[in-house]
Amino acid sequence: MRSIQVRTASHSYPVHIGAGIFAKLPDVLAETGLSPSKILLVTDTEVERLHGEKIKAVLDTAAPWCQYTAESGEQAKSFESFFNVQSYALKEKLDRKSLILAAGGGVVGDLAGFCAATYMRGIPFIQIPTTLLAHDSAVGGKTAINHPEGKNMIGAFYQPEAVLFDTDFLETLPQKELRSGLSEVIKHALIKDEEMLYSLLDNVSSPEEISPDMLEELIEKGISIKAAIVSEDEKEQGIRSFLNFGHTLGHALEKIAGYGFYTHGDAVACGMAFALWLSERTLAKQLGAKKIVSWFKRMGYPVTIPENFASGDLLDAMEKDKKAESGSIHMILLSGIGSPVKHPFKRRELEKLLNEWRLEGQL
Repeated sequence: MRSIQVRTASHSYPVHIGAGIFAKLPDVLAETGLSPSKILLVTDTEVERLHGEKIKAVLDTAAPWCQYTAESGEQAKSFESFFNVQSYALKEKLDRKSLILAAGGGVVGDLAGFCAATYMRGIPFIQIPTTLLAHDSAVGGKTAINHPEGKNMIGAFYQPEAVLFDTDFLETLPQKELRSGLSEVIKHALIKDEEMLYSLLDNVSSPEEISPDMLEELIEKGISIKAAIVSEDEKEQGIRSFLNFGHTLGHALEKIAGYGFYTHGDAVACGMAFALWLSERTLAKQLGAKKIVSWFKRMGYPVTIPENFASGDLLDAMEKDKKAESGSIHMILLSGIGSPVKHPFKRRELEKLLNEWRLEGQL
């Protein structure tokens, strides 16, 4: 088992990583001083199908519990789902000593975390990530639901009491979901760990080649990078924005395509391909972008935008993103591998550059 302590201004908590550690939930509750009057398990239909019996067996040893199961997919991060979870919690008479347990991928974690942040003005919750992608979203306290105008627009910064990352859950992941999660690992390497990035480039040519031991090490490195940033900037007033590398265009792609068309990781990978090109084009820095993006392509990530997605529509979405400030679109760029910077662009300038990149990618 690997353990990391996340320390923020508002709260500190452990992240435990390893095979079979979900069974230690009762011990973690005791270690963190939690004795919940009731546990509300929030999960989705796919996690229930694959892991429901295992999760329930552990809960039976922990506390009285009840379960809300959302539909799988990005559509669960909606006002309707948020209302339904809150209504179910009230029906089950959860109180301020109750606990919400988020067992699922990033969608479940964001939804359940936001419900925990707002139920009776805030009750404890624990993250149980079941996807590789959720190694990123489960840590740091960002919780949210989507709005038709943009992804994650309604939410709160609210830290969990603990994160239990049981790597046994990853054994059932489809390859496209493993690839999606690996995208956030690659992001962490690009913004903070050059050695980690080139180890991936030199040794991995497809997600299938990653061994369980290597995967656990990558998860630990990725979470450690994020934990260090979050500990310094919990509410994204400064360096935490570096974690948005690739996300400004990535979120726009998800919105324009319709949530669920792209996996989050695939959309972010395309956003990172643009951000790497834009870094070299704008900052006049040599990052080896062509080599990195060629590797993205071999790994199966999209590195171009479909022709029927209008650049103007993408810019509309980027302007409405949380990362837009004072009439400018702020992109996270790299002045070197491991050296992120925030760079503002006016809409007309960025649209011109986006069109230039799209033209180059189609040659």
